Amino acid sequence: MRGSIRRTIRSRELRINQTDAETVLWNRIRNRQIDRAKFVRQYPIGRYICDFVCRDRKIVIEVDGGQHAESASDEVRDRYLRAEGYRVMRFWNNDVLSNIDGVLTVIDTVLKGFSQRQSD
Repeated sequence: MRGSIRRTIRSRELRINQTDAETVLWNRIRNRQIDRAKFVRQYPIGRYICDFVCRDRKIVIEVDGGQHAESASDEVRDRYLRAEGYRVMRFWNNDVLSNIDGVLTVIDTVLKGFSQRQSD
């Protein structure tokens, strides 16, 4: 219980203090703007807080700075999320800020792939 409360408080703090790249991406994926997918931000899954999550399609989007390059802890986190049934997508801050249309195209392709698998 106590860890759950801490994660909720931390999630709120992260929503208030988003990075510029997170804000840019959030403004383009919120309100079902891509393939009618509902995303939430700074969502706790297990002991991790994910930048953006589409719960019904089990997709996690992480927006990372250079400190995440070849991060062993990110590999552990991704393995955990995949074991929980999530698909993890990672984008660099620079890509989001300089090529948001390309990032959105990749996200849209993954979402459409999910929709097609559901209808098969």
